[in-house]
Amino acid sequence: MSEILRCIVIDDEPLGREVIENFVEKIPFITLSSSFGDPLEALDYLQKSEVDIVLTDIQMPKINGLELIQSLPNPPVVIFITAHRDFALDGFDTGAADYLVKPVRFDRFLKAINRAKDFIGNNKKSKKENLTDRIFIKTDGKLVKILLKDILYVEAQGDYLKIATEKNSYTTLSTMKSMDEALTLPAFFRVQRSFIVNVSAVQAINGNMVELVNGKIISIAVSKKDELFTLLGL
Repeated sequence: MSEILRCIVIDDEPLGREVIENFVEKIPFITLSSSFGDPLEALDYLQKSEVDIVLTDIQMPKINGLELIQSLPNPPVVIFITAHRDFALDGFDTGAADYLVKPVRFDRFLKAINRAKDFIGNNKKSKKENLTDRIFIKTDGKLVKILLKDILYVEAQGDYLKIATEKNSYTTLSTMKSMDEALTLPAFFRVQRSFIVNVSAVQAINGNMVELVNGKIISIAVSKKDELFTLLGL
């Protein structure tokens, strides 16, 4: 089942709000969380509640739609709806997903909502990727962030692991199993029982030995050699 996206409508004109509310009801993957004729009330709501999409008019009393969105530190995805084409450039400058001119047709509204949905999906994907490009380990009584791209190899040392980068090495109480799950193919490869190497850090291979860019030489298990060669494109 697709994720249901929460939206709010902001327009000081009742008829304008009603049209958009009716459009929202026709689309199964969005739901109307609230609707506002007063932009300041909408602003208060946005500061307290989580919303995925804001459908807002631009020209409104007290505070216009552009000012409202610009006042939010982390605004939701926005679709501006207005009777004035002249505001389009300013609307897109705020990072809006789309800009609709009244009277809005449903097919054009649906296209804007699908564009907003794509914005949200891409943002979530980007955030997820940003969170999976690093690990945190506990060492010397504190949590230390290590970027995956900086790791050259991981070595098992009894109940501890040594994590080596070009500039530093860290010792942490952990298992090879848990590290093997965190450092996945194709970037990392477990060449033998006690070592995981960063494939991009491989400088040379001599027989059953692999040499890394920092000069570290590690033996390769015979059963792992063909798979390593495949990862290296050999």
